[in-house]
Amino acid sequence: MIYKNLGRSGLKVSAFCLGTDNFANPTPEDECARMIDAALDGGLNFIDTSDSYVKGECERIIGRALAKNKRRDEVVLATKVYYPTGSGPNDRGGSRRHILKACEDSLRRLQTDRIDLYQTHRPSFDVPIEETLEAMNDLVRQGKVLYVGGTTSPAWKVMEAILTSEMRGLARFVSEQSPYNLLDRRIENELVPMCREHGLGILPWGVMGMGVLAGRYPDGRQYPRDSRAALRGGIYAERVTPKGVEVGRSFSEIARGAGLSPAQLAVLWAKDQPGITAPIIGPRTTDQLLHLLPVAEMALSESVAKACDELVPPGSAAANFHNSAPWMKMKILP
Repeated sequence: MIYKNLGRSGLKVSAFCLGTDNFANPTPEDECARMIDAALDGGLNFIDTSDSYVKGECERIIGRALAKNKRRDEVVLATKVYYPTGSGPNDRGGSRRHILKACEDSLRRLQTDRIDLYQTHRPSFDVPIEETLEAMNDLVRQGKVLYVGGTTSPAWKVMEAILTSEMRGLARFVSEQSPYNLLDRRIENELVPMCREHGLGILPWGVMGMGVLAGRYPDGRQYPRDSRAALRGGIYAERVTPKGVEVGRSFSEIARGAGLSPAQLAVLWAKDQPGITAPIIGPRTTDQLLHLLPVAEMALSESVAKACDELVPPGSAAANFHNSAPWMKMKILP
């Protein structure tokens, strides 16, 4: 396994991060525990979750698994705060009140004394950034959080956070987690150059394009029954577009020509793009995880990279993976 510094911090993370959005939805707990063990055995030391996944059950599953295998200290454990955790008006967002309470709740569910990377799950445009950062800074000073980062933010909002931290002497973001795959390359226009210039690690999510880049939508007319598009609908289904499916078919041919599965090439492509620290892979099964782990030590060839660029040019998009981020206004052309 290859390890990299997370941004300009001294924290070492594996070339892939285990995403857990499938935990309990639909993956059962016993399979989740096996997946965590297999990931650690394979050298992957980075696990990402959120307090919003299955109303906190995902964090509970991870907490029970790490308590059982007694391998908590091997893990860089990341979680997020922002989405509603209750019905009250203060049970969401980036306010000081919500962050401090949500952190305590996550620590309890994860059965740990600290969160290695605590991330804002989305930017709070109605909360001053200094309020969010001061709350995060207090958690760092208390030792309950070690590093902080953001998720699915516009470049200007990340830059605002960096400048505020530096002017006020507050904990500084070390990473940004954004949607990024061959179907949606728009972060290459501003976010990636900004993160590279100012020393932030980039943790892409959605790297297999909802399974479109893994060859799961050969004709685009029907969603696989166990796909997120079929199980969850809404914004997940919106990400499966006719153009994206067309790209996915051509991408599968490129993968087979390179001796890889489409899923392997999808994560390899993301891993080897400039500025990327650790793509987040979200397998449903241990077998899927084991299929992807060897890619961590592979390298993307120039010829394959060029073929991918011809399908979706740098900075452009064939599907909208920012559709949970209303600040992204760029229209996806057919």
